[in-house]
Amino acid sequence: MTRRNSENRLLLTLIAPAAAVFTGFWLLPMARLAGTAASGPLGFGAYAAILTNPRYFRSLVATLLLSAAVTAAALVISGAAGLFLARNRFAGRSLLLAMLTFPLAFPGVVVGFMVIMLAGRQGLVGDIVFRLSGSRLVFAYSMAGLFLGYLYFSIPRMILTVMAAAETLDRSLEEAARSLGAGRWRVLRDVIIPGLSPALISSGAICFATAMGAFGTAFTLATAIDVLPMTIYTEFTLAANVAMAASLSLVLGLITWLVLALARSAAGAGVAAAA
Repeated sequence: MTRRNSENRLLLTLIAPAAAVFTGFWLLPMARLAGTAASGPLGFGAYAAILTNPRYFRSLVATLLLSAAVTAAALVISGAAGLFLARNRFAGRSLLLAMLTFPLAFPGVVVGFMVIMLAGRQGLVGDIVFRLSGSRLVFAYSMAGLFLGYLYFSIPRMILTVMAAAETLDRSLEEAARSLGAGRWRVLRDVIIPGLSPALISSGAICFATAMGAFGTAFTLATAIDVLPMTIYTEFTLAANVAMAASLSLVLGLITWLVLALARSAAGAGVAAAA
């Protein structure tokens, strides 16, 4: 009995720092945020206003659609590139991989500035189009520019995840499928993609959550569009509507948490199916 008590005390000692950090840096701020959201003139109706107020609703829908589009594009690009890099060795491979993952070093504001340099009013794309057609193409400050910026910093994370998963695939399953007459695309659809599905689901969920909450790039580019992080910033700083900013923040956090939870469940099921 004494030994069990000693083990319990040791376990509590080890858990105490994590519990303190969780309470101080997550539980208490979240409780405070929820209280602030209900303290405005609308009370708990502030959450319903997200659906009934046209501006808030448009911002929510735009953020969801943008995050989903970025995730889908990043999955296709990173899946193909990650699988290719994991299975091929060639001169310059390390340099190519370093360049593909280089965006990880940039904060969101820098990524936004790079998009402006590419597709802004004095950007490279606009100059080329102007020389060819006489008109200037500018899309850095639109949803297309924001999509490009989010995609830029999403691809490197997903490539590394896909490469790590591709290294663990059992190549004998592919050989068995080919010996049974399966073509290249059939092997990809029935063997490779199911094998990579846990990594694709988890990295896709992280990409979606990151795009939902990304602020630096949106702050640099979103002059004419509203995404949820920018709406929260506007409500908090310009409108001084702290309660609404808090409710929008909680909704944003709840959506991303739900997506991550569903992905974790789906990825676990994918691992079981692959086994």
